Amino acid sequence: MAEINKLSLQKKEFKYRGKTLIELKELNIREFAQLLRSNEKRTALRQSDELQRFISRCKAKVNNKKLIKTHNRYLIIVPEMIGLTLGIYNGKEYVQIQVIEEMLGHRLGEFSLTRNKVKHGAAGIGATRSSASRSVK
Repeated sequence: MAEINKLSLQKKEFKYRGKTLIELKELNIREFAQLLRSNEKRTALRQSDELQRFISRCKAKVNNKKLIKTHNRYLIIVPEMIGLTLGIYNGKEYVQIQVIEEMLGHRLGEFSLTRNKVKHGAAGIGATRSSASRSVK
């Protein structure tokens, strides 16, 4: 019984379209693009040179121990980016994102929201019919 509990508590190995993370890291960008859905596949194939330049720039910055900042919210996340901490611009500030396996195939901008959640306060004077008759004093 204890063996069954141990097995159920172990983290399941990550696979993307039947490939392990080690196999994915061995693929180049064009080969990885073949595993993506159609729209992302098309975008990744078009961006392959730009993605390669971005990754090489990231590796240089990691060696210099600098934060990687980018405005390129439209870039597709590829296996070579896993483990990096990126500062993605949301229009106001750089939001730090740790790239993990589950983000593969998504765009950078999906993880750096541009709009804040609305936090409504209490209604002001005159906002409702009952408060309209109150004096302003």
